[in-house]
Amino acid sequence: MTDSSSSIPSQLEFFEVPSPCIGVCESGPRGYCRGCFRSREERRYWFDVDDATRRHIVAACHKRKKAAQRRAQQTDTPTQVIPTQIDMFSDE
Repeated sequence: MTDSSSSIPSQLEFFEVPSPCIGVCESGPRGYCRGCFRSREERRYWFDVDDATRRHIVAACHKRKKAAQRRAQQTDTPTQVIPTQIDMFSDE
């Protein structure tokens, strides 16, 4: 008997994954947006990819933001992220 639960997603997704854009559209030194931390290609093709890919992109953005915050703390420079709306990546 095989376990079919491994092919079932852990949570059903009923809603489209929203764009992580916060309206701060400026490329940083590593080529990622200073506002949402997406690459140029991730921003360009956002509306062409499926929700699974969007979730993957959002997860990557979250990691990039955390890394940028750590670098900013190590160099004592302020973070360039200026949220203009609720930040969907914060742990608060």
